[in-house]
Amino acid sequence: MTKPIKQVHLAAHFPGVNNTTVWSDPAGGSHIAFESFEHFARTAERGKFDFLFLAEGLRLREQGGKIYDLDVVGRPDTFTVLAAIAAVTEHLGVTGTINSTFNEPYEVARQFASLDWLSDGRAAWNVVTSWDAFTGENFRRGGYLPQDQRYERARTFLQTAIELWDSWRGDEIVADQETGRFLSTPAPGSFAHRDAHFDIAGQFDVPRSPQGRPVIFQAGDSDEGRDFAAAQADAIFTGHSQLEDGQAFYTDVKNRLAKYGRTRDQLLILPAATFVLGDTDAEAAEIAHEVRLAQVSPATAVAFLEQLWNTDLSGFDPDGPLPSFDPVVSDVDGLISKGRASARHFAKDPIGLANQWREIAAAKNLSAREVIVEVTGRQSFIGSADTIATAINHHVQEDASDGFILVPHITPAGLDPFVDTVVPLLQERGVFRTEYEGRTLRENLGLAAPVRGAR
Repeated sequence: MTKPIKQVHLAAHFPGVNNTTVWSDPAGGSHIAFESFEHFARTAERGKFDFLFLAEGLRLREQGGKIYDLDVVGRPDTFTVLAAIAAVTEHLGVTGTINSTFNEPYEVARQFASLDWLSDGRAAWNVVTSWDAFTGENFRRGGYLPQDQRYERARTFLQTAIELWDSWRGDEIVADQETGRFLSTPAPGSFAHRDAHFDIAGQFDVPRSPQGRPVIFQAGDSDEGRDFAAAQADAIFTGHSQLEDGQAFYTDVKNRLAKYGRTRDQLLILPAATFVLGDTDAEAAEIAHEVRLAQVSPATAVAFLEQLWNTDLSGFDPDGPLPSFDPVVSDVDGLISKGRASARHFAKDPIGLANQWREIAAAKNLSAREVIVEVTGRQSFIGSADTIATAINHHVQEDASDGFILVPHITPAGLDPFVDTVVPLLQERGVFRTEYEGRTLRENLGLAAPVRGAR
């Protein structure tokens, strides 16, 4: 039996909260001015992408007590930006990361229901948790929750939001101008939810939105995160963009769905992916090398070394060998870098990781900066338009993903070459849409309408 050909899903991630972005490039633009968001969104819609994805930064990261300015810092409010993008697009989904640790269900549910109405059914929520007390200092409660409690709060937070969205059936508004009757029931939106995290009751004041509820994304890669996605998400945002890693992740998460009474088509797996295009594969490889050198400047290389070695390395020569001494071991609160996921990752086994880097340096005769360039590489697809189109389609057809969320290294025009050259090739091969099929984001992703009261 012939395996059916899958359609590729594509989305665009507005970069800016990591060192993927080369903000110092002359072609780079503002990450705050709306003209950048508008250009990026219009390009994604011109390419018939499913949605635009906006990450969130709740505190400016620091290193050695100073703002970390070697990548882009700062981000306007997510809902404000997405609402503005919805106003200048017609089909493109608007997806935002909103934290479940430092917000309240009623507030977030109301904001997403409003965004779904304003966009005519194109809203999506990437549900995340916060892991560090450093970020928590910006909020009334402060602190942070242990991982198991974070995911338990996220689970019940999302469940509470769903109850709020489902508190309206969708047929309560009669608006009969002849009789003057506006509602079919005197108390629409009534709700009551009580558990270990939330104790709320009242009336939800936004009628059931075009999608019923926004599309739900999840981005955790831990065992708890994978289970959370399998139980409640419509799509999962992952970093597994390489073929074999992607296939392993895809199989693992898809196999978890049955445990929650769900089928494999009810959850999309969409890794983040970078790309570097050239007229030929050789030219693309040369450009990719230059991009990596721009992403890992000498100052950035030293900053990464400080994150792993957890000590001040000012004055260190990044073009020389790696530090000869071992990293300073510490818990998260004692790290020199605050608010950066890479530093948290490095802290798990800093001495072991330092030894791995030393082995790479010795085997390839690399300087400290060259090691950082290699071990922090995020370039998923490098080549001509034909090479990249072939690779993306291969990943999807071989069940390494259901598509990709593309992260260009230049903002806001970095997506343009992909839309102009790669998208037409995918369309010619019959694996990517030439027009939007549905009205809502949920329809364009091939997801069924949510059943009120379910999940």
